[in-house]
Amino acid sequence: MFGELKENVALQYLAWVSYPIILIVFASFFCHLVSPQAIGSGIPELKTILRGVVLKEYLTLKAFVAKVIGLTAGLGSGMPIGKEGPFVHIASICAAVLSRVMSIFTGVYEVKINILTVGCAVGVGCCFGTPLGGVLFSIEVTSTYFAVRNYWRGYFAATFSAFIFRVLSVWNKDSVTITALFRTNFRMDFPFDLQELPAFAIIGLVITSVCVCCSRLIYPGAVTLIIASFTFPPGFGQFMAGELMPRECINSLFDNFTWTKISGSPAPPGLGRSAAWLHPQVSVFVILLLFFVMKFWMSAVSTTMPVPSGAFMPVFTLGAAFGRLVGEIMATLFPNGILFDGIVYQILPGGYAVIGAAAMTGAVTHTVSTAVICFELTGQISHILPMMVAVILANMVAQGLQPSLYDSIIQVKKLPYLPELGIGHISKYNIFVEDIMVKKIKFLSPQSTYRELNDLLESTSLKTIPLVDSKESMILLGSIERCELQAALDWCLSAERRVYNRGEGVSSPGSQVNWESFAFVDEEVGEENGDEVRGVFSHTAFPRKTPKRTSLFSFCFAQRPKAVCELIMLYWGVQIKAWEEEELEKPIDIDQIRVDPSPFQLVERTSLHKTHTLFSLLGLSHAYVTSIGKLVGVVALKEVKIYRLCLHAFLHTFYHVLVCKSKSFCFSLPAPESNRGFDS
Repeated sequence: MFGELKENVALQYLAWVSYPIILIVFASFFCHLVSPQAIGSGIPELKTILRGVVLKEYLTLKAFVAKVIGLTAGLGSGMPIGKEGPFVHIASICAAVLSRVMSIFTGVYEVKINILTVGCAVGVGCCFGTPLGGVLFSIEVTSTYFAVRNYWRGYFAATFSAFIFRVLSVWNKDSVTITALFRTNFRMDFPFDLQELPAFAIIGLVITSVCVCCSRLIYPGAVTLIIASFTFPPGFGQFMAGELMPRECINSLFDNFTWTKISGSPAPPGLGRSAAWLHPQVSVFVILLLFFVMKFWMSAVSTTMPVPSGAFMPVFTLGAAFGRLVGEIMATLFPNGILFDGIVYQILPGGYAVIGAAAMTGAVTHTVSTAVICFELTGQISHILPMMVAVILANMVAQGLQPSLYDSIIQVKKLPYLPELGIGHISKYNIFVEDIMVKKIKFLSPQSTYRELNDLLESTSLKTIPLVDSKESMILLGSIERCELQAALDWCLSAERRVYNRGEGVSSPGSQVNWESFAFVDEEVGEENGDEVRGVFSHTAFPRKTPKRTSLFSFCFAQRPKAVCELIMLYWGVQIKAWEEEELEKPIDIDQIRVDPSPFQLVERTSLHKTHTLFSLLGLSHAYVTSIGKLVGVVALKEVKIYRLCLHAFLHTFYHVLVCKSKSFCFSLPAPESNRGFDS
């Protein structure tokens, strides 16, 4: 429609902005209505789930439907949002649903961690058609420690998913045969010279220093209107290749032409959509710089919209634009190429774009596998050495500056996570579990009563309670799930058990009341004061020569005086309360409760480094601290996380003091004696 309205700029603008607004608003409304868990990337939540945390409604069919439809509308709008994160979430939902179905037939599918890990690899593999990079990227992004036995499973699933993805492209006639998604045609004899390595390294170093902070509460319609207005081709968009879609941008940035050489001259044959980067009055450098700056904040703001979206492809495009800018600068500085050892090496700006894309995505996600993804996306490994140099340098700088994109989202959403300790922190070996553990712990013993259990459940939100031999010895026997204890307490005070005990004759005879012993005089034939009640409490029913008798239930249902009913119910309430008080004083029947006899334990002198490693490797939420079998404390994810952050802050503060030569320095760690509980 935009191309058919060239005669009317106003209608062109209306068509340009209306479609994206409608699609984005629809995606936002649909996700909010069906499943709010489908909003965003999905990788941070999946990373949290793989760590052992239960997030409700994230792996359901509702989230699947909302994710698919919302992502389709979001990508169709043309906004700078990616699809890699949503693809991973969608594949993980499919894996989780299939595991629940297949676990009916065999128990091998009950291990959800393995299934979800393979689902992550499938998501990346079918998103870009890159099975090798997909598996490696999913491992780096979602796992701190990875089980080697899952390698072949991930490669097997990712290879078939990538194959189906490319076959469907051929089936839909989008491509002639199965080939790379962003295929390049760089020369293979001398793709680069060693003297270009400093320029490649600069791409990796400079590209990580760019950061942005933005609000996450911006109305999607307003955001779409602003972005669409800036990219309107007859307006400001003509100075930043606004008419190109994301895939067209990447294909043009990777081409073999040197734009500075053809700028201001007739377009050569085969230039295609790359002509959008050439303007008769504006330099190529200005266009690339404007594109990078504008797309940078546009991509950042687009991630705040409540729609399914990823960040990989926008960052990939930004890196390609920055690399292309450096490549065009190098081509201008060396118009005839670089002469080395009698051989002239021509500058390939497209190669710089590929390296910039890999370096920036690697820096943002803290992964090295983006280089492998770029190899598979382009179908060439001619720039393998400079690409690895740029990606490694970008990772080194980025990991020292801030967490990865997905870890930052986890922190913003306040999801449970365990940050890395960092490299070179000697103090992590000098801090022990006894320094950070919680010593005031809640526990149970075989001598504990149901009343103590009731008070414990009401005063804490712990999901597991330690069981000790006695209050004096404190020998750890195991741990009990909260649900087991709650079920035992409910059964102890249940009406079924009260009736069962009455039938077995457990209760005292005096506490039993025969319902027929409540006899009432009919008002019609009673004595002079017909409202007088002749009810008698007795163990047995005594026959009396009284007028018409009715039972208690008949009396109540016949709408007799409410005061009598209230009196009887009050009596039974007192009886039940007395029975419950008696039961609460009895000791807990531990033999009827399932006990975990081997909860994870640490000794007092376990270092913070080893504790952090065990929590990350095993996905622990808490661990009991013992001394020769005696329970002395408990350490949870909260304590490990707090002390890691305190250690990090301490080192940065100490470094600042040394640099500034300050004489005042004060720092304190949270007291381990505090009453904070552990969330398990």
